[in-house]
Amino acid sequence: MNRLLLLFVLALATLAPAASSQAASLAPTPPMGWNSWDSYGLTIDEGQYRANAKALSSLRKYGWSYAVIDMGWYMANPNGKDRAARNFEINGNGLLEPVVARFPSASGGAGFRPLADWVHRQGVKFGIHIMRGIPRGAVERNTPIAGTAFRASDAADTTDACGWDDGNWGVRDNAAGQAFYDSAVAEYAKWGVDFLKVDCISDHPYKPAEIRMLAAAIKKSGRSILLSLSPGPTQLEHAAEVARYAQMWRISNDIWDSWQFANPTPDGYPSGVTTAFDNLARWNRYVRPGGWPDADMLPFGSLRPHPGMGDPRDSGLSHDEERTQFSLWAISRSPLMLGANLTQLDPFTRSLITNGRIIAINQTAWESHPLADLPPGFEQARVWTARGKAGRYVALFNLKDQPSELSATWERLGISGRHSALDLWSGARLPASGQVKVTLPAHGSAVYLLK
Repeated sequence: MNRLLLLFVLALATLAPAASSQAASLAPTPPMGWNSWDSYGLTIDEGQYRANAKALSSLRKYGWSYAVIDMGWYMANPNGKDRAARNFEINGNGLLEPVVARFPSASGGAGFRPLADWVHRQGVKFGIHIMRGIPRGAVERNTPIAGTAFRASDAADTTDACGWDDGNWGVRDNAAGQAFYDSAVAEYAKWGVDFLKVDCISDHPYKPAEIRMLAAAIKKSGRSILLSLSPGPTQLEHAAEVARYAQMWRISNDIWDSWQFANPTPDGYPSGVTTAFDNLARWNRYVRPGGWPDADMLPFGSLRPHPGMGDPRDSGLSHDEERTQFSLWAISRSPLMLGANLTQLDPFTRSLITNGRIIAINQTAWESHPLADLPPGFEQARVWTARGKAGRYVALFNLKDQPSELSATWERLGISGRHSALDLWSGARLPASGQVKVTLPAHGSAVYLLK
């Protein structure tokens, strides 16, 4: 290794702690998959999940691999107004179980094992969502913790609850708390879970002890389970800690299908796509194999029959905005988690999520970063560049509410020389030139591979 390259590598190493070799092997590239929340909210059942997982399996060649059941699989009545009405299914050891009426293959105490086995036969991976903590129903019954002398009351912190969900109490940072998480994750491992999304843990509130306990439980389980932390915005000062224990973590509040929401809550719910530009720029130096800042799901296509926010609908994003979101997520190397109902894919959405040239940036590029020093005329624009085996990538984004012409020399964008370029969305080839000049629609984008 030459001296300059060695200095570059050492400089990168000082920016953030390296992910462990185990984490890097578990998530060497940004995870890709589908999550039920954007289209089904709390309500998904086994038939709907199987249909979407089957559709996902047809997209495997593009890299889509995780099929995740989001929140509510343990609720007998997910449309109930509160915990009592939703009627959580909890076993004798205080652990949540899939409701058999919604997931028939779980009958006889099988849990999700039969469903996970079926998913694996489709060539994809099985994931679930949980809330951090211990079910309040388990604490009320003071259930035993499997394989130990502890009971639920020994593990529960009844002074700590998620501010926006009434299902669980927090877990104490003690031996009983660790034992509870060990028992829960052992159950998930027995089911064949590959992806565990844990909510109300990465921000508002940030719960580092529970993150650590979950990671320890996964290690003890003996199964390779990817740990995903939600919601965001995870704070930058926690970057080292979350990277030590998890493979992906949310860096924003929930992003839904709008460029910008007029009246979000004080903590940023819901967030629009435009908020991601600054979030991803802030977190850019922490992107590395095994640890992926997560810009949230892609709310594309059909968001029905029961989305986690709002009425059943087609995505409120324009086609240009969807293309921009996908381009930004790709070149910033965020995890790619689809929210669309995959059984109702329209041609445009399918064309987005099967663009192998764009996906290749996300999965194979390096040195991806935004440009901080932009030329005149780019005041309401963003530029990201990356390197890959195929060449140099450049993405241009128009943040204006009207079309905008962007023009600059390649050298002004940090790339010397004359270059021909391939437009990775249209497939058009641009002749060799010392500059780029393009008119982008409102909230539009272009991504080029330079030669």
